[in-house]
Amino acid sequence: MQSQVLLKDSLIKELVRVKNDTSKCNILYELINEIEDNNEWSKYNEELKKICELKLKRISKKDPYYLFYYKYLASSYNNEGYLYMERSENDSALRYFNKAKQIYLETNSLERMIPTMENMSKIYLKQGNIKRALESASFCLKYAEISQKKSMISKQLGNIAVIYHTQGDLAKAIEYNERCVKIEESTNNFKGLANIYNNIGAIYYYLNNYQKALKYHLKSLAMQEKLGDKGGISTSLNNIGVIYGKNFDTLCVNANKEECKLESLKKAIDYFQRSLTIRLELDDKQGMVMAYANIGRIYTQLKKFKLAEEYLKKATYYSLEIKYPQSLKSASKANYDLYKAIGNYKSALENYELYIQMRDSINNESTRKASVRSQLKHEYEKQAAADSVAHAKESEIKNAELAKQSAEIKAKKNQQYALFGGLFLVMIFAGFMYNRFKVTQKQKGIIEEQKNVVEEQKKLVEEKQKEILDSIHYAKRIQMAQVPSEKRVSSILRKLRG
Repeated sequence: MQSQVLLKDSLIKELVRVKNDTSKCNILYELINEIEDNNEWSKYNEELKKICELKLKRISKKDPYYLFYYKYLASSYNNEGYLYMERSENDSALRYFNKAKQIYLETNSLERMIPTMENMSKIYLKQGNIKRALESASFCLKYAEISQKKSMISKQLGNIAVIYHTQGDLAKAIEYNERCVKIEESTNNFKGLANIYNNIGAIYYYLNNYQKALKYHLKSLAMQEKLGDKGGISTSLNNIGVIYGKNFDTLCVNANKEECKLESLKKAIDYFQRSLTIRLELDDKQGMVMAYANIGRIYTQLKKFKLAEEYLKKATYYSLEIKYPQSLKSASKANYDLYKAIGNYKSALENYELYIQMRDSINNESTRKASVRSQLKHEYEKQAAADSVAHAKESEIKNAELAKQSAEIKAKKNQQYALFGGLFLVMIFAGFMYNRFKVTQKQKGIIEEQKNVVEEQKKLVEEKQKEILDSIHYAKRIQMAQVPSEKRVSSILRKLRG
């Protein structure tokens, strides 16, 4: 605990020191997880939400930090939903949980989404909406099994067991709890075992085996006290009080039945009061309704009607505020017992009718259909219509996508055929050009060879021509050498005349 306080103080100091928003988000997220007081950490959660919302308005979706702030915004929404759930403001809680869920789905942050889905399942269960509760819990179990994390699998099995228990399907509840026990024992998870023992004790209670029920609830209480889990302690205290308050005949060893009854009822009040103290500390309104109703019921049995009425007024006030069927059922049944005991039959009848209405809305198989028709018919048909439209729209989109994909595949095939055809023509043309190149090269070689021959013949002709000319010139010189010159002929002729 001291180390937790030191870490919290260190984070607060660091939060004041840092300037950039990414570091602030990281610190705020850690700080929220370290603080237990709801009022204290809610202000840090509000700061985290404001930073993320402001940043997401200023940056584009292509920005590298967009996803960072988007995921932290989802965390802040989940935290806010949890705060509303703790105050029993279920509509506001579901609104924020759904906002967080949407972001987690968009960002594929399924592991972060699990706590959100768990909380939504709890709210649906409290509202008596078993279908939605099972859907949310089954999603969590499926992810846990894929991740192969034993602790997570056990937790989700336990959540589903609670839903089946609430619905009245005790065989299914036992089946899922037994799977939990095996996992928790293999990992020595005492917190998990404490919760499962509590659940098993509740099942034995409904099976009228009160000795075993008390045994498992006491085991659960001992573990919860060792772990310091206030919520778990309060639940175990309440469950033990219920056993002592209703079934003293099977638990008492005293031969005097009246003394035995008085002793058991006093024990019941003691356990309920201890539970109520914790519920008030946690501001758990549903738990407060349960504790007030149980204490009022015991005082009615003890014929302390003024005290009974005082506690039952508080139970009625909070049950009407949170509007949970289970809470209204507990308060109305306790009020019915009180008013019947004091002879106020009008108020007794009003509360009995409310009790029957709430009882029928809580998954009793023989009355669940009537409850769905009278209270949830419109909601169910509305959801069914929405699901039908969504399914039709989804099918239409899928068909369009398939047609588009088919067209794209066909176009790609045509492109491939055209490409292969073009390549084939190019290869043929290349072969033709290569062949022409080889022919041209061969012809060029022949021409070059013929040219060389002509050149050689030309040289021979020129040489022969030169030889002939040289011969002619030589003969001419010889002839000219034998013919007297013109000067000499003139000289000879002068001599002859002379």
